[in-house]
Amino acid sequence: MPFDLDPHWLWLIAAIVLAIAEIVAPGFFLIWLAAAAAATGAVAFLLELPVPLQALVFAIASLIAVFAGRRYMEANPARSPDPMLNDRTARLVGEIVTVVEPIGDGSGRVKVGDGVWNATGPACPSGAKVRVTGAKGSTLVVEPVE
Repeated sequence: MPFDLDPHWLWLIAAIVLAIAEIVAPGFFLIWLAAAAAATGAVAFLLELPVPLQALVFAIASLIAVFAGRRYMEANPARSPDPMLNDRTARLVGEIVTVVEPIGDGSGRVKVGDGVWNATGPACPSGAKVRVTGAKGSTLVVEPVE
């Protein structure tokens, strides 16, 4: 075998590979496995454990790291300068839109930008201006503009 590495080096290499994978494909999950691999490498270096026991240490360290990471993320949620970035309906609240299919029996369609959305609200004729007050799924809740 050209590379005769002690197992603890393989764990440390695995930690680096997992950390790089987290950078390349961020999801904030692989970093915890990288920490577990690094901890396993350190334990294997200090205690010279057999490989099956090292795998058990990695499994336990992974569970602890992922659980601790999850608790940390729940306690310290990421703040966004635009918290509604991925919530299109929430971004539309307050917008004034035009009814394109009359709202009758509680439902109709409104034009938003260059698209048309389903809408619910009080009866309004086609061409009326309405304000978006909320959403139920992908259906906008509207009210007439005074």
